[in-house]
Amino acid sequence: MRPPPAPQQLTLARTPAYDYRDWVCSPTEDCTTMLTNGVRRIDHVAIVVRDLDTSLRFYRDTLGVAPSQVIDFPREGVKIAFLPMGGPGGSQIELLEPTSADTGVGRFLEKRGEGLHHICLEVEDIERALAELQADEVPLLDTVPRPTAEGRGIFIHPKGTGGVLLELVERAPES
Repeated sequence: MRPPPAPQQLTLARTPAYDYRDWVCSPTEDCTTMLTNGVRRIDHVAIVVRDLDTSLRFYRDTLGVAPSQVIDFPREGVKIAFLPMGGPGGSQIELLEPTSADTGVGRFLEKRGEGLHHICLEVEDIERALAELQADEVPLLDTVPRPTAEGRGIFIHPKGTGGVLLELVERAPES
């Protein structure tokens, strides 16, 4: 019987590693010069769905995540289910069902199907964020903040964010 062949040595070509340390803020640096003193948190992740009831059954029955509320938001032509994640002050998943095919979300659904629509980041001051982004010539979809289900917000075009639609929102004060 022949012995098994000896394992072959693989030589991996090494490319110079990119040094990400240039992007990391050290404890001695002042890193508050970024957008509006930084982003507070991920506010929500929005997912477009064809049928809100079917999607809610999955999130509730399979994942155990029940909506905190479901609203009609006629300004954007959607019904929104808010699925709280992470307890008080945590982020949310928002399920968006278009109420008409001729809305932005309706056109998105017909062109791309169900799935991720946008990621929303909370900022302290939406007017200041907008001014800073305009000064930096960031491609925006809004020239003034629009009313949102959470407060007021703006959208950054995916061509400026690596292909992801980003929303920045200033939350309305809790009543």
